[in-house]
Amino acid sequence: MKPIDLQYKMPAEWEQHERTLLSWPILDSMVYPDDYATVCDGYEELVSAIAEFEPVTLIVNPDDLEKVSQRFEGQAVDFLPLEHNDAWLRDNGPTIVVNDKGERAGVNWHFNAWGGKYEPWDLDDAVAPAILKHLNIRQFDAPLVLEGGSIHVDGEGTMLTTEECLLNTNRNPDLTRAEIEQHVKDFTNVEQIIWLNRGLAGDETDGHVDNVACFAAPGKVIIQVCHDPADDNYEITQENLRILNDAVDAQGRKLEIIEIQQPPMVMHGEQRLTLSYLNFYFVNGGIILPVFGGTAEEADQHAMNVLQATFPDRKIRAINGMAVIREGGNVHCTTQQIPAQA
Repeated sequence: MKPIDLQYKMPAEWEQHERTLLSWPILDSMVYPDDYATVCDGYEELVSAIAEFEPVTLIVNPDDLEKVSQRFEGQAVDFLPLEHNDAWLRDNGPTIVVNDKGERAGVNWHFNAWGGKYEPWDLDDAVAPAILKHLNIRQFDAPLVLEGGSIHVDGEGTMLTTEECLLNTNRNPDLTRAEIEQHVKDFTNVEQIIWLNRGLAGDETDGHVDNVACFAAPGKVIIQVCHDPADDNYEITQENLRILNDAVDAQGRKLEIIEIQQPPMVMHGEQRLTLSYLNFYFVNGGIILPVFGGTAEEADQHAMNVLQATFPDRKIRAINGMAVIREGGNVHCTTQQIPAQA
C-alpha cells in the first residue's frame, strides 16, 4: 500500500503547521568540528526564532538533553531524546502526507548520508520511524533513497527537483529514471515533476533543490540566480532559469518566476560555502531567512526585500546563516514541518 492509493499527498510547506521538528548538532559529525560552539549558538538562535511562530520539538541525543534543554527554558520548545548521527532532519526525517480528511501519515525514505559521504548513518536512517511512532502517525516505507531537501512541492500536483541529486547513482543505482519518478509520485501524490539539472556549486548534497528554487505559491517559483559569467553558478542558474521559463505545471500553468540574486562567494578554507537565500523556511505567519552579513549585506537586504514583497502577509525573520552553515547546511536543511491536523 502506498500513499497515492489512499489519496494522501504531500502538502505545500506554507500550509499551517502543528509544529516544527529539528535535530541538535553532533560534534562527531561536524564538517568543521572546531566550530561546534558557534554552530550550537546558531542553532539556538534558529530554534528560538521558529518558536516565536510555532511550537518546536527538538531531537536531542540523550546525553545532551540536560544541557541543551537549559538553552530554551520558557520557550515553546519540547524535546525528544533520540540517538542520531547528524543534524539535517530535513533529509533523514519523515515526509508528512495528508489526505482529504486531514488525516496524516509519514513517508519513511531510505537514508544513506548523501550517497555514503559520512559514516555512520545507521542511527539517522532509524530516526524517521522513531518520530512517526512518537507522533502516533501511520508509516509508509518507500523503496528508494531520498532526502527531503531534494524535493519541493506546490500542493497542487507539481514538484521541483534536480537530476543531479535524485538520479545520482550514489542513491539508487539499481533504479531507472522512470522507476525513481514513479516511486516519488506514488509516495507524494504529485502528477508532474519539473526536473532542474544541477544544484549550486560546491553543494555536498549533490544539488539539493532547496538551495536552488522553491514554490512561493502554486504557479509561482523563486529561484536564486547568478549574473557573473566568471562564477561557476552562472551556467548552473541560467540553465535552471531557462528550464523553469519553459515549464508548465500540473495544472497547465506557465510559471511566474521571481529571481533573488545570490550572495557573494565565501570560502571556508579551500571549500566554497553553499550560501543560499532559498534555504529559508516557512513558519506560521512568517519566514525564517538565513542572512550572511559582511560582503553580503547588500544582497541580504535585497533578498529580504524580495521576500517581503512576495509574502506581504508574512514576517521575514532573519537569522545568522553563517553560524548554521558551518555545520554543512542551513535553515531549511535543519527543519521538518508537521502539518496541522484538520
